[in-house]
Amino acid sequence: MWRLSSVAVLCIAWAAAGCESETAEAGSDETAVIALLGLPDGIPPPAIPPENPLTAEKIELGRRLFYDPRLSANQTQSCASCHDQARAFADGERTPTGSTGTVLVRNSMGLANVGWFSTLTWASDGLLTLEQQIQVPLRSDNPVELGITDGVRDEVIARFEADPTYARLFADAFPESGSGVTINKIVFALASFCRSLVSVDAPYDRYLAGDQTALTQQQRRGLALFNGERFECFHCHGGVFFTTAYRDARTPEGSVRYPFFNNGLYNVDGEGGYPPHDQGLFELTSDPDDRGLFRPPSLRNVALTAPYMHDGSIATLREVVEHYAAGGRVIEDGPFAGDGRLSPLRSGLVRAFPAEPDEIDALVAFLESLTDDRFVTEPAHSDPFAMDRD
Repeated sequence: MWRLSSVAVLCIAWAAAGCESETAEAGSDETAVIALLGLPDGIPPPAIPPENPLTAEKIELGRRLFYDPRLSANQTQSCASCHDQARAFADGERTPTGSTGTVLVRNSMGLANVGWFSTLTWASDGLLTLEQQIQVPLRSDNPVELGITDGVRDEVIARFEADPTYARLFADAFPESGSGVTINKIVFALASFCRSLVSVDAPYDRYLAGDQTALTQQQRRGLALFNGERFECFHCHGGVFFTTAYRDARTPEGSVRYPFFNNGLYNVDGEGGYPPHDQGLFELTSDPDDRGLFRPPSLRNVALTAPYMHDGSIATLREVVEHYAAGGRVIEDGPFAGDGRLSPLRSGLVRAFPAEPDEIDALVAFLESLTDDRFVTEPAHSDPFAMDRD
């Protein structure tokens, strides 16, 4: 599991290696970024680090790398192995399995609109950009995901340097660099592709744009419950992308929020404890009050990203709503038995509320209206190798 020392080592190594020198018209030009990403009115551009300006060439290179199993040390997995477009770039598993067979402890998040998140991963307040976060699945050795450790890095790079298509794509993406293929360039390209994963064409969006027929009466009722003070969903899942862990290019630095919540999923010791193999933000801070703190994920396309919670331990959206209506989860027996409703670390926003079955039905129906069918079939996001395999 990732702890502070591991994350720090990778981030320091990445910084020490230096950033590739490249320029692009779209770099800090909001108009160009909006056009490149096809953002509709009302959606600000994402915050993009100045050292990695966004270009169409980097997005296309990143897309190819995202789907290429040669990016794993043993050539068995790609990024897409745990981030399937049809599932809004989640994977449908409780927790994923790395390229060497290690089962990870945290659920694979969907990647819709990931470029707008203020923190990345379930429980880290230190990974604040895609460029930082992508280092983890690429290079981690505990646990191994793609497994590009220092001992195999040159071998992996050589695979792409020997491929004429990649030689052209890297040259196009980084025209002012003469260093060939590097891990930094791979990271920058993957981050650029991930920033292109924009999902803003769900029935809910069409309803906001004025199409009153886009939501059913039941879904409109669910929307009202979502934003009401009894259900209180909006407190953690507010904003255009339904998470308070949000920032964009226009967000003042001092007002960026980095929220983490304990939602009463566990209380294994009666003092708010979580299972010892994953205790949330506590793994990084060692602050006992941070046990069970996890980031509120975006709810865009949430109907496609089951199972739910940081450990994939809740199977359906209805069960998720019932969990919050109960004010926490009761586990009757087993090693993680406990009453999450009584956790002293549970967020004050997670409190029991009355919910009739038809109200839960309405809320689930509204959450289903956040599914963007275009996003999960968009050719620009799809596997470029699929036709070759067919």
